[in-house]
Amino acid sequence: MSKALTVNSYFDDQVKSIALDNAEGMSTVGVMQIGEYEFGTSQREYMTVVSGSLTVKLPGESDWQTFTKNQTFIVEANQSFGVKVTEVTAYHCRYE
Repeated sequence: MSKALTVNSYFDDQVKSIALDNAEGMSTVGVMQIGEYEFGTSQREYMTVVSGSLTVKLPGESDWQTFTKNQTFIVEANQSFGVKVTEVTAYHCRYE
């Protein structure tokens, strides 16, 4: 039996995601509108850009890095990271 999908909305509806739990584990797929955001993690996250690009300031880094389609970055649990979005961008996030 499958579980219901959970829709999440953040930053005044500028970021929306749908959570799913399947044989590959817990994931979200979502879209970010143009803007700047600060996210926190409770588990290790593998964030992959599906369409568009994300410019990210990873924990402990002083420089921003841009990730484009099919590129992945990892953020450990209990960290925060900044994201700048210059075009509407879709992403997939897998949790461990």
